Amino acid sequence: MRTLYKLKHALLILSFGLATSCTDLDEVVLDEVLGDNASSPTGALAAAYDRLGDRTFVDNGGIFSLQEYTTDIAMLPTRGSDWGDGGKWRSMHEFTWKSDNPIVTDNWDLLTNGITRSLTAINEISNSNVEQKPMLLAEAKGLLAYYTYTTLDLYDQAPYRDPMLKNAPLEIKKAATGIDELILQVEALIPDLASLGESSTHNGRFTKEAAYALLANMYLNRAVYKDRYASTFNFNEKAVSGNDTDMDRVIYYTSLLINSSKFRLASNYFDNFAIKNENGSELIFVVVQKIDNIRNGDNDFGYMCVERNQRPSPANRGTNGSCTTPEFYHSWDGHHDDPRFSRKYRYADGTWFMNDGPGSVPAISIVPKSNNLPWFHFNWGISAGQQYGPKLTPAGGFEMTADGRIKVSELVMEKSATTKMDFTPELNFDNPSQAILQQNQINRGARIFKFEYDPEEDNGSSNVDIPLFRLGGIYTMRAEAYFRKGMNAEALADINKLRTSRTREELYGNAPGKELLTIDEATLYRELGFEMYWEMYRRPQMIRFGKFDLAYTAKPATQPFRRVFPIPQSTIDVTKDFQQNFGYNN
Repeated sequence: MRTLYKLKHALLILSFGLATSCTDLDEVVLDEVLGDNASSPTGALAAAYDRLGDRTFVDNGGIFSLQEYTTDIAMLPTRGSDWGDGGKWRSMHEFTWKSDNPIVTDNWDLLTNGITRSLTAINEISNSNVEQKPMLLAEAKGLLAYYTYTTLDLYDQAPYRDPMLKNAPLEIKKAATGIDELILQVEALIPDLASLGESSTHNGRFTKEAAYALLANMYLNRAVYKDRYASTFNFNEKAVSGNDTDMDRVIYYTSLLINSSKFRLASNYFDNFAIKNENGSELIFVVVQKIDNIRNGDNDFGYMCVERNQRPSPANRGTNGSCTTPEFYHSWDGHHDDPRFSRKYRYADGTWFMNDGPGSVPAISIVPKSNNLPWFHFNWGISAGQQYGPKLTPAGGFEMTADGRIKVSELVMEKSATTKMDFTPELNFDNPSQAILQQNQINRGARIFKFEYDPEEDNGSSNVDIPLFRLGGIYTMRAEAYFRKGMNAEALADINKLRTSRTREELYGNAPGKELLTIDEATLYRELGFEMYWEMYRRPQMIRFGKFDLAYTAKPATQPFRRVFPIPQSTIDVTKDFQQNFGYNN
């Protein structure tokens, strides 16, 4: 009997594929409390996976806040009456967070809960006779490594208890030594992990390929963890084992993925972030999301930048939150023809939405599983300037043309109707040190429409799988490793492979991206941003390239201790084993 393993985004139903055998574990229903009280080995493993998608790696306030809002790629300013929230969002890009910051605390709790759930799964599986026990145990240990690594990356410390000892003492892993332990542990898992597609696995499970990607990422950042506050890092230090260097190991593991027949670069870059990206050609390890009325997938990555008067359907709207900084926007100057910068949407009858003035587009696109709601598709990518789109009638439908097509009009801001919806790349805060916009300034900031907004249900639900590792990112890792070894020709070849594999839409003749002739550190850094923006990789990039401490919009020059976040005060108050990170004691 063939069964499927599907991980949902919240109160989930798990159909667990155990090769071709039929067992009573085919369906495990988890509700309310997940993890510690999971009722079976497979249920415990499902709970560990579920933490990936239950806010942690899919929500605007999750890991995204720490990895992107602290960088030049993303910010969430206070916009008039919206997004004040005690200053917690501004604190991320003003670098004023403290140990009681709710974003810092919430993400620590989510990650350490992921660690706890993974330890629970390891214990449950180890003490069971479940079929495919070595593989499932390796998956649980892989998830433990992923949560632990992310915690070490962000907080420099992570908790651990031996899952096989009752009342095991709490151990505190430190990044400088813990990174080596993690690398060895993940390398040891590889023989027992399934290769993607084997044993009923899919890219929502921790496979050999996910392990290769995690190992490459750990080796790429290992030098940072060894000397977190250094002015320069020794990226070519001897690897944990053998005679290779860290960068040699990055090249080794990334090459296993690049040379695999399982993956290929998508010519349409934005296919990676589309509603129908399930089993996408680049996707190595993802958070599986479904709109299933159990725990619906999270729409935040698509929803946050969309203005409240921008409506994918008459039943949906945006929230006018996040934007990018002028620094990142202008890094694209001279590169707006790069296929990753933007892409216009083409309807089934050949009509293109140009976002260049009133006109019409077909109303033949219908929102899936809706009551025949017309679906308006905004353009992909980075959006600036005056915005156009449908307006609502008093009856709540879209304004339509006489021939039954969606009427496109010039848009204004919902909460400031005299302010045109002109997304200005320049933010020009009244106080340059504070990311606060007055009500008539809420249009400011170029927006990122990289992840497709799913209008199937409500504003918060989505079918878009969230990539944690994808092939494009693997190429950036290898290019950086080549560059740090002085192999500039090889680094340039990988960057050009990314550039030329992407093509523009048919409106522009399906033109491929342009090759670069030379590469230097500034160019490489720029290209990493072009490929990986909005995907929770920017903070580590900025630290590796010495950019994180520098001043940019609404961010002063800062001390190196800000490269990690504080251990939440609430944790230190009850767990004396933790010592506060350097710089946060006052």
